[in-house]
Formats: sequence, structure tokens, C-alpha cells
Amino acid sequence: MKRSQFSSKRRKPAFQRRTASGAPPGMLCSDPGAHPTSMRVMAYGPGDLIEQPIGRADELRAIMGKYPVLWLDVAGLRDASTIGRIGEIFKLHSLALEDVVNVHQRPKVDEYGNCQFIVARMAPLHDGEATEQMSIFLGSNFVVTFQEALGDCLEPVRNRIRADKGQIRHAGCDHLAYAILDAIVDAYFPLIEGYGEKLDDIEDQAVERPQRRLLLDIYTIRRKILMLRRAMWPLREAVGHLQRQESPNVTQETRIFLRDLSDHTVQIIDMLETYRDLSLGLMDVYISSVGNRMNEIMKLLTIITTVFIPLTFLAGLYGMNYHTDVSAWNMPELTWKYGYLMCLCLMLFIALGQLWLFWKKGWFTNTWSAAKDGDRAETDAAEKTP
Repeated sequence: MKRSQFSSKRRKPAFQRRTASGAPPGMLCSDPGAHPTSMRVMAYGPGDLIEQPIGRADELRAIMGKYPVLWLDVAGLRDASTIGRIGEIFKLHSLALEDVVNVHQRPKVDEYGNCQFIVARMAPLHDGEATEQMSIFLGSNFVVTFQEALGDCLEPVRNRIRADKGQIRHAGCDHLAYAILDAIVDAYFPLIEGYGEKLDDIEDQAVERPQRRLLLDIYTIRRKILMLRRAMWPLREAVGHLQRQESPNVTQETRIFLRDLSDHTVQIIDMLETYRDLSLGLMDVYISSVGNRMNEIMKLLTIITTVFIPLTFLAGLYGMNYHTDVSAWNMPELTWKYGYLMCLCLMLFIALGQLWLFWKKGWFTNTWSAAKDGDRAETDAAEKTP
């Protein structure tokens, strides 16, 4: 027997803090189950570009200072010693590095002396996954990004750097940080639009063919929308803070782009709020459709019961068998030659008369359609069930 999809399951906690209580602040304690750490560097200027993987953090010293912009991308947070060494090379604050390895952070912007520490959450690349933390350090001539695993939404940014498209190769590190944040925000749009299309399909099915599995689909999409909403609301505040905050690492020209990015976050939040309200409304639509279908079924059963009530009365009346030999007042129909046939014809006439009356009142039209839709829905659900 297939286990119910609504059965309770033990869920993993949202996060597990690995630093022990009372540990000194800034202590790096990576997750043994995290992805292996790999590094890739892109260093460029208006007329030059290098891109290469790096095996050890000390190899960065041969590149630093030779290019206007250096972008170090670190994927995987298992190796705490490498992350600590990167912090020493770029003079990153230990509290910020602690937030890097504890990947439950909400989006924010913090100032740490020579650089800004930005936390954003990337939309999942595959449906059903959780958001991924992206940590960004923005300095005067470097950008260091930490992500939980290989695979991200930043390949368009890398392609623009390789092809020298737009002004990214002619701008500074602040524009690169903006481009990374812009790619993260833009990745939410197709995901949210896909949820909107699914909600439209669920709405049509909830009105025409309400099924129990729709309830699970509504809850699943609503939970995903709430997950994205928790990631986007603080990101909007972080981008606004980065735009308004006076910092030598962010130029006035880049602030104009950050204002456009802030508009994108507002647009995404509006879409999420709309779809969240729609998912709540679909619950009412589903419940109303199920109630209407039940009413139609009850109407059909009532019609059948009403037809058989007079027939049951006649059958019970003539089943008493009071013979005329005892009294002249007892049932004379029992001695008629065609009494049995006449009784059957009377029952048939009453049943057909009632059915004709119900049909004239229009009771059969909606009831029969509802019954057919219910049968079709059950058939479709059975075919889709593995």
C-alpha cells in the first residue's frame, strides 16, 4: 500500500550551529559534510585578463596588485584553514569569516574597515532545493566571493568579463560586486514565474476537477514562496543600505546601478506577495469546489432516494398480504388476474414521472456533469499514480 503523501515526516532543522557555546568570536569551524573547497581567480583591466584555478591561497600573492580588479571565487566551505588563509591575505575580519562558514546568515551588509561584507542568498538552481548563501567581500581592488558549492548563476557575469561586453572591464570592483548581486536577483525571476504558472494550473484544476493531491501541491508551492520571501526581504534592505551608505569602495556611478537593483528586489517581493496571497486563496477555492462537488453528489443520491420512496411504499403495501377471504375490505388487488402487472406498471409510471419532473426542473444537468467530472478526475489521478 502506498504511503500517504500527507504523512508526517521528521524534518531537518533549518541550520545547526557548529561553534560550541562560549567559543571565542571569530572561530572558524567548518562543516565536515560541506563541499570540497576549490578556488578560481579572474584578474582583469581594460586591456588584460587572466583566469585560472588556484590550488593554494598563497598563489594569490603573485597576482595581487597587478590588475585593477581581482575576483577570487571560492566554492565549497569544507577547508577552514584555506578560508582562514584567504582572510589573512586580504585582511578580512574574523567575524565575517565566521559568518561565511555558518551558512544560515540572512542577507546583510556590514562594514569591516577596509571592505564591505555582503551576504546574499542565491535562488536554487533546481526546484526543491534550498537557497544558497553567497558571501561577498568588496575591497578597493578585490572582490572575494564564497559559495557553498560549485554551480551558480554567475556565468553570465564571467562571460561578460571574458568577452569585454558592457563597461564591466572598464569599471572597478564595486561594479563587479553590483553585477554579481544583479545576477543573483535576476535568477529569482524565472523561478517565481514558474511558480506563478503552476498556481494558474492548480487554480484551473481546483475549479474544474478538485483532487486531494492539489492540496499537497498548494502547500508545497506556498512553502517555496515563503522560503524565497525570507531570502528577498532582507536582501532588499541590504541593497538599499549599500546604495545609501557612504563608502570609498562604492562610486556614485555604481550607486545608480544599485538603485535599479533595488527596484528589481521590490518587483520580486511584489510578485512573491501576490503569489502568496493567491496560494492562500486557492485553499478556499479548493475547499469550495470540494463542497460544491459533494453537494451535487448528495443531490444525485437524493434524487435516487426520492424515486424509490413511492416504489418502496407500494411494495410494502402489497407485501402485507391481507386476503379477501377473511374480509371484503382486505386487498382486492390480490385476486385480480393482472394485479401484479398493473402494480409493476404503476411503479414504472411513478418512477418515470418523477424523473421527467426532475429533468424539467434542471436538476439532472449540473448533477450529471459534476458526476462525470468526478469520474474523470479519479481516472486521471489513477493514471498518474505510479
